[in-house]
Amino acid sequence: MYCPQLTLSPTVMTIAGSDPSGGAGIQADLKTMTAIGVYGAAAITCITVQNSLGVTESVPLEAGLVVRQVQAVVADHHVTHIKIGMIGTMKIARALGKLLADYSGEVIYDPVLASTTGQSLFNNSSLAELSTYLISKVTVLTPNCLELEQLCQQKITTPEKALHCAGTILARHEHLQAVIVKGGHLEPDRTDIHDYLIIKNQEVIVSKRRRIQSANLHGTGCTYASAFTAFHCREKDYCKTFFLTASYMDRIISKSSSISLVKSGFNGPLVHAL
Repeated sequence: MYCPQLTLSPTVMTIAGSDPSGGAGIQADLKTMTAIGVYGAAAITCITVQNSLGVTESVPLEAGLVVRQVQAVVADHHVTHIKIGMIGTMKIARALGKLLADYSGEVIYDPVLASTTGQSLFNNSSLAELSTYLISKVTVLTPNCLELEQLCQQKITTPEKALHCAGTILARHEHLQAVIVKGGHLEPDRTDIHDYLIIKNQEVIVSKRRRIQSANLHGTGCTYASAFTAFHCREKDYCKTFFLTASYMDRIISKSSSISLVKSGFNGPLVHAL
């Protein structure tokens, strides 16, 4: 007879869209988690049709089906960390927010607010609703510069403005503990990149490193958030996790820069294995 162990190993769960090309979304998340050495589970929010040329179709699943996927895993696994990526609809956001109301683990949210073609997935009123229903349940937020602009409803042209916006979001949500401002798009002409970790009531922490030129950057946002989630599952420390994530991203971007996987010759996927 099978006897379950009293102490379960942790599971990290991703809730995001599916990318058939494997470069972003659920596929990139699970590859990243496996490479870092944690067990990954997944709930799909949207089925997309995409490749290196862009997204041509996105079909969100019914909100109840998304929730039931999550519930099935949480009922059977010791889920200590949840990473959220592309949500797709406000119905899914509201349903996830309700589901997470009593969740005590870490929730890392990479707020995908626009499609690859630049079309906004949320208007101003739904962004406010997103903040109320979902961001209020999150512990770490990992927006890029454009996403931070949408969340703050103001143009960001300098690191100082980005840090101010991040601080405003932190102050707005009691449950939120940290915001990571990724510098790849913040100062695109610089030869180095500055990422910022803003932890509530602490000094800002900066990761500075050389910008790696590569044609293969598809899925970097998804991968970054998943790496941070996986490393935090191992380390339980935001600062250490922040620098481990930066190091991991540098290694796989460098490795991927010399590999050709797509016929278009640009916007190819990352190779997540270390």
